Amino acid sequence: SALAAENAAIYGYGVAGAQLGAAGRDLALRDWTQHEVARDQLEAMLTSLGVRPVAARPAYQLPFPVHGARAAISLAGDLENRVAAAYLDIVALDDPRLRAWGAAQARACALRATTWLGRTAAFPGLSSGPGTAAATSPSASP
Repeated sequence: SALAAENAAIYGYGVAGAQLGAAGRDLALRDWTQHEVARDQLEAMLTSLGVRPVAARPAYQLPFPVHGARAAISLAGDLENRVAAAYLDIVALDDPRLRAWGAAQARACALRATTWLGRTAAFPGLSSGPGTAAATSPSASP
């Protein structure tokens, strides 16, 4: 699931970047690159464990239409929260090396989501209930 989330984020950042001004596009490119690096590391780890990584799909369903900078900012934050949630599966594994790597990736995603949205869910992937903070509307600029 983490590999699928990384591939979806890479696709989504391409869409988001096309809707952003120069500064936002530079940030999106930086985050896109970080997801490519994480994807490549994850594929290498899976291969070393004897698992054949599934190839990326040619396109992914976006969670909402992305027309303009505000929607692109929302998409970037949403992508980060989704990838962070997917890394929770790796954090739950028995292998201490994989757990530490997954936790570091989840943290990096949460920090990137905060850059885009101004905040993120305390525990990405878990629905917010009474007394929990969830991501809110995006700020005007990243």
